[in-house]
Amino acid sequence: MRAPEFLESTRASYDAIAEAYAAEHPDSLAGRPLERALLSAFVELAEVPGVPGRPPVADLGSGPGHVTARLRDAGLPVFGVDASPRMVALARRAHPDLRFHVGSMTALDLPDETLGGIVALYSIIHVPDDHLPSVFAEFHRVLLPGAPVLLGFQSGAQDGHRRLTERFGQEISLDCYWRTPDTVIGHLTGAGLALHARVLREPEAGEELPRAFLLARRPAPVPGEE
Repeated sequence: MRAPEFLESTRASYDAIAEAYAAEHPDSLAGRPLERALLSAFVELAEVPGVPGRPPVADLGSGPGHVTARLRDAGLPVFGVDASPRMVALARRAHPDLRFHVGSMTALDLPDETLGGIVALYSIIHVPDDHLPSVFAEFHRVLLPGAPVLLGFQSGAQDGHRRLTERFGQEISLDCYWRTPDTVIGHLTGAGLALHARVLREPEAGEELPRAFLLARRPAPVPGEE
């Protein structure tokens, strides 16, 4: 089946800028204590009640792999998924002890209820509004009951969109969407995921828009109500 048009253009754009992007962003969480604290909270929440050991966690939109490596260093069994084959190749080279796969959050090649958590930092920003419900439904499908999701995305007073046609001297066609937390929460809850926390950070140096972070979970059955 042919991939959605937005996925093909996103893949081609990141393939074109992969080396320059990885060089400029070797670790996007360095100097970001709030983001690192949220990632630490996610690690604790990824101890899924009633599940022995620690089930695997997926970093979706893993790029050069630095977030995946941080999750590994925090003790989680983790793998990365990215739409760009060139990004996956760079991540494998930088972190040869970790698993990275070419794939899409629109159709995860995973069985139902297998993941102990999903991290998607600045990757849903390339997903059009009409595809978000199916993406979050896919999250719900692969997550174990009780498992968390951590999202990070550009936000603003209202939803918006722009298309990047050039970056790092390369011609690209990359759609970027910014959304209010309430918009994304609506899609999450519509897919059966329950909000746990929301955080909004003001723009820092070099940023135009606030950053929103949402922690959600696939609800676990209440004892006696299964």
